[in-house]
Amino acid sequence: MLRVAVVGSGPSGCYTAQSLVQLDPTVRVDVLDRLPCPYGLVRYGVAPDHEKIKSLQGNLRNVLEHERVRFLGGVRIGGTGGLPVERLRELYHAVVYCVGAATDRRLGIPGEELPGSWSATEFVSWYSAHPDAIDAGFVRDARSAVVIGVGNVAVDVARMLARGVAELSPTDMPQEALTALSASRIREVHVVGRRGPSQARFTTKELRELGALPETEVRVEPDELALDPACADPAALPAAQRRNVAVLRDWSEAGRRGADRSIRMRFFLRPVELLDEGGRVGGVLFERTEPDGRGGVRGTGRYETVEAQLVLRSVGYRGVPLDGLPFDEESGTVPHEAGRVLRGCFGAPGDYVAGWIKRGPTGVIGTNRPDAKETVTSLLDDAPELLRKEVPADPVAVMRSAGMEPVPWTGWQAIERAEAALGARLGRSVVKLADWNSLLTAARSGS
Repeated sequence: MLRVAVVGSGPSGCYTAQSLVQLDPTVRVDVLDRLPCPYGLVRYGVAPDHEKIKSLQGNLRNVLEHERVRFLGGVRIGGTGGLPVERLRELYHAVVYCVGAATDRRLGIPGEELPGSWSATEFVSWYSAHPDAIDAGFVRDARSAVVIGVGNVAVDVARMLARGVAELSPTDMPQEALTALSASRIREVHVVGRRGPSQARFTTKELRELGALPETEVRVEPDELALDPACADPAALPAAQRRNVAVLRDWSEAGRRGADRSIRMRFFLRPVELLDEGGRVGGVLFERTEPDGRGGVRGTGRYETVEAQLVLRSVGYRGVPLDGLPFDEESGTVPHEAGRVLRGCFGAPGDYVAGWIKRGPTGVIGTNRPDAKETVTSLLDDAPELLRKEVPADPVAVMRSAGMEPVPWTGWQAIERAEAALGARLGRSVVKLADWNSLLTAARSGS
């Protein structure tokens, strides 16, 4: 019987486990996660007001409740205090790493380290109740915010900054974040891209949601649309970009409504420096760019300053090296062939990757299905060789002897009950527990 460890319980990990049990009727899969909660970015990266996407947790739940799949939370692999990768390999015939892209890309400009400058990832982790997140007073004393980037995460954080308490209360947002955002004095949010509207990476559905926010107007500069040749004649654009341009053009032609808050979609502006005002961010210096005729942009030597006490960079995720595995610094991924980890020019049966650590931070949640299947196919092709290795009957006993106490599925169910009870006490629906102690205390009550 083949025993496989899948490291990471987000979409790529769950779809890997699903493919394994579908394609091999005898395989046993342990899905390990550093956190006591499953679902990865579906729990900790999807905006709390996006109930439809968050409902995908139900599909992932079905995988983790399969009779040949076992969830083991609170298990750190590698690093200080973690189970060494070499030891993990001894416990299973094969290990599939589905650890995503754990850090964010940086701007690399002066002032990026100033207080008030954060990655969008850090902001999202805070309002999504990730137990590693810190309450950094993101919105405290801020009147204006700049979000650098024009993808869906940038649109998400702009929407959360502009939402009021009436729209946020029904979500599972932790109470501390709800209180802080409800008291926010931010009235202007700038979402800024260095290239043109036709090259923005957000989806039209996400974009349109900005226009539906109560007491908020979306503003687009007609001159910035005019700089983009594709906006003048969008017929040659792919359908998604064509729809984006149409939405942006409608906003550029609408008169100002004098709403309480505004979201300004800005284009052809490249950040040059975050400006220091009294020891913290006070604004962003941008250089105006223009199309270079080759699909990119070039600087014009003209500059503009945008006032902001909060700057969130949303310019992409990046994978980080894993103990005991090769790593390509340029792409931020583990070298592989069809999911089989490569050491030098040779495949290494026993070690596999799937998801963003395999292909980079691209695609949508559904992209992980065929990606996982490709990796699982490679793994099962190697199964005759993998099965020659003897492994323990129960890896959990070995983990416990190493001082770990994995959180079982019943522990996660206890966390769910605790979050429902917290919501009831606060007069809300489910409210997430936001710190390690609360999560582990709840988990132990169900073990």
